[in-house]
Amino acid sequence: MAKNNDTASVLAFEKKLVPSDGYFYGTRWDNRSEATALELQEKSVRGTISNRLKTAVKNDPAKLNAEVEKPNLQTVDACALGTDQDTLKHQFTLKVLGGVEHPSACNNALFKQSYYQAARNYIEQEGFRELGRRYAQNIANARFLWRNRVGAEQIEVQVKVLNKSQEQQWTFDALNYSIRSFDDQDGQVNQLGEKIAAALASGDAALMLEITTYSQLGKAQEVYPSEELVLDKGKSKKSKVLYQVKGHAAMHSQKIGNALRSIDTWYPAYDSAEESAGAIAIEPYGAVTNLGKAYRTPKDKQDFYTHFDAWARGGELNTNDQHYVMAVLVRGGVFGESDK
Repeated sequence: MAKNNDTASVLAFEKKLVPSDGYFYGTRWDNRSEATALELQEKSVRGTISNRLKTAVKNDPAKLNAEVEKPNLQTVDACALGTDQDTLKHQFTLKVLGGVEHPSACNNALFKQSYYQAARNYIEQEGFRELGRRYAQNIANARFLWRNRVGAEQIEVQVKVLNKSQEQQWTFDALNYSIRSFDDQDGQVNQLGEKIAAALASGDAALMLEITTYSQLGKAQEVYPSEELVLDKGKSKKSKVLYQVKGHAAMHSQKIGNALRSIDTWYPAYDSAEESAGAIAIEPYGAVTNLGKAYRTPKDKQDFYTHFDAWARGGELNTNDQHYVMAVLVRGGVFGESDK
């Protein structure tokens, strides 16, 4: 079959939201000036068997008792606040870049030209305002804390612009902002969103933010840095390895980025009470790995490539689908077509 002469077999975009790793500190809600870097502790524990058993074992009490008696010895990493600390301080920086209308790699001049025109039309008409507001809300609601957000008595997010020419700062009560929808309007979120949108819409400008979050969890409570992926478990003496940077407990920048781009409420199942997963991360196929499901499938013509291929060649998309496509490009990645 002949290929279109405007097909780019090499196509890539650099990510435009660039978070740093998030670093963990312990402090007190009523005295935040004193904060200490949190370190990991190693624990050795004896667990119990909790997985499903084979029919022959679970129906035989003697075999079941023998299975239960087997020691499930584990060495794990853990991290917790100090005995006199009740608050987790979490800090990272976020760089917002412009220039999404320019692919970092594209080997087809016709496609590059048609995509550039489509992207410029979006920037002129929408200006990334909706995306900027949604990214800003995910900063304000502290979604990036993940498990460290659950059960917190109070959460305060402080955002500071580090660019000398545009210094500004905001303080948010994270528990006042939804993590499931973006319907509510808020003046401070809109201001921060406008800053982010302006940087995304610029050709080569950059916005640098410092984001410091205080989550009151309770004295000596456990906190949750990122867990490392252990590829060779046979050589590892630990069953759980947490992320650290030179002994300092931390969260992966990828995990923070996933939270910030969890703005997709445009997928078809979002409005379904039975099937909705709330706001999901921007992904080409709407993948939610912990649910084992793709919410944007090529079969339903809701995936990124179906929308992008038509739109970048001059086709029409509704506004929400344009937001989704541009959010995937802000996320960045390699989107070329195989020659095979």
